[in-house]
Amino acid sequence: MTSESAGPAPELSVVVPVKDEAENVRPLIDEITTALRGVVPFEIVYVDDGSSDGTPAALKTAQAEVPELRVVRHDKNSGQSAGVRTGVKFARAPLVATLDGDGQNDPADIPKLLAAYREAPASHKVRLVGGQRLNRQDTAAKKWASRWANRLRGWLLQDDTRDTGCGLKLFDRAAFLELPYFDHLHRYLPALIKRDGYGIRMVDVSHRARTRGASKYGVLDRALVSIRDLMGVMWLMARRRLPGDVKELER
Repeated sequence: MTSESAGPAPELSVVVPVKDEAENVRPLIDEITTALRGVVPFEIVYVDDGSSDGTPAALKTAQAEVPELRVVRHDKNSGQSAGVRTGVKFARAPLVATLDGDGQNDPADIPKLLAAYREAPASHKVRLVGGQRLNRQDTAAKKWASRWANRLRGWLLQDDTRDTGCGLKLFDRAAFLELPYFDHLHRYLPALIKRDGYGIRMVDVSHRARTRGASKYGVLDRALVSIRDLMGVMWLMARRRLPGDVKELER
């Protein structure tokens, strides 16, 4: 499902799933290019998850002006995890960074995640570096719900992160595509990467208030779904058996 784009493959693909974020498209793209040009060869893969506002038009205009930008569109709205997975499938780079399309994640933090990934000792087998938001700029209800969910998840899954819901992550594309897929997968990447025997690292990142558009989900809806997802991930972790080193025997 990858693109046949001309030229050598980049080192990093930045995947941004969006739904009705027309006002945030161009400002965020400009911030990504500012953060990464001259730092690492990269591409930007926007996944339009069935937007019904001006998002497609904004992306088309940006695509004509930003050479690093590629655009993929879902015919139907399928959710953030589906958008991330589609973007990773279309990505041409071995490393993928994700961030939310609402502008609350700062693209200037991506080089910090990339540096942490590159600096990890090979023996640690690190396949994911996740952002952990400092001074979170959200409503009191969202921060309370997130704090409760993170504590429960951390206790049950032992995933070594206080903020698995942060959209800013950097990971190995091949390792991601080996994971079992389900809706809301993106919230459990640290636990699932560890489940496959790999290491993770966490980096503190900034968080910004939303200045354009409106959130597409409700706190109560997400909390109810998270309980079911958590039970499913616990089952997946309990049923994983790792074979250790695997080698083909010589004749």
